[in-house]
Amino acid sequence: MSLKFKSIEKGQPGITGGGEKKWYAQIVFDEEVTMDELVQEIEKFSSLTEPDIRGVLTAFENVIQNKLAASRIVRMERIGSFYPALSSNGEAEESAVSATSIRKVSVNYRPGDRIIKALKDAGFKKVV
Repeated sequence: MSLKFKSIEKGQPGITGGGEKKWYAQIVFDEEVTMDELVQEIEKFSSLTEPDIRGVLTAFENVIQNKLAASRIVRMERIGSFYPALSSNGEAEESAVSATSIRKVSVNYRPGDRIIKALKDAGFKKVV
C-alpha cells in the first residue's frame, strides 16, 4: 500500500499573477470508503455480526456528535482526537463578541501516533 500523489504547479499566494511558481506534491484520492465496506472489514477481525458492528458504529457517531456539541474533546487513544472549532469575525470591542460574530463551526481531527506511523510507513507512488 502506498500514498498516491501528483505534481501541481502553484504560485505565491497574495501576489498578482502568482509570482514565482513552484511544483508541489499533492495527494491523489481514490474512491471513498463506505460504511458497508468498513463493516465488512471490521467483521473479518471480530466475532461480531454485521448488524452488531453497524449498531456500534452508528451509536459511536451519535455519541461523538453529542460530545462535540457539548464542547468536549473526543479522545480515541490510538485513533486520535476530534474537537470542535470555530472561526469568527474580529470585533473592535470585547463586549461586541457574541454568537453572531461566529462565521463557521467545524470539527478538527488530530490523528493518533499509530495512524501517523501507518501513513509514514505506507510509502509513496507518483501518478500522472
